[in-house]
Amino acid sequence: MTAVRPHFDPVVHAPPRLQICGLLVAVDTMDFAAVRDAVGVSDSVLSKHVKQLEEAGYVKVRKATITSRVRTSLALTKAGRAAFAAHVAELRRITGA
Repeated sequence: MTAVRPHFDPVVHAPPRLQICGLLVAVDTMDFAAVRDAVGVSDSVLSKHVKQLEEAGYVKVRKATITSRVRTSLALTKAGRAAFAAHVAELRRITGA
């Protein structure tokens, strides 16, 4: 396994996006509503942050119809996992942790 090269990532750094990545790194996929509730933001605020992560290639958004309701799930991509790990490593380096 390759060592993570610490790197500050402004896309990941915003507190809600850092929280989103922190939640998603621990799972394969997570329901949009569960992420919203865990981060403590509205649907529109979460959508805005997810869009920025998606545009960076860090999050994959999947929509599926289940019992005639559209369910949205979120997952970190390989690039998203790498960016989050590098960002956390840089925060640790900066803080001397």
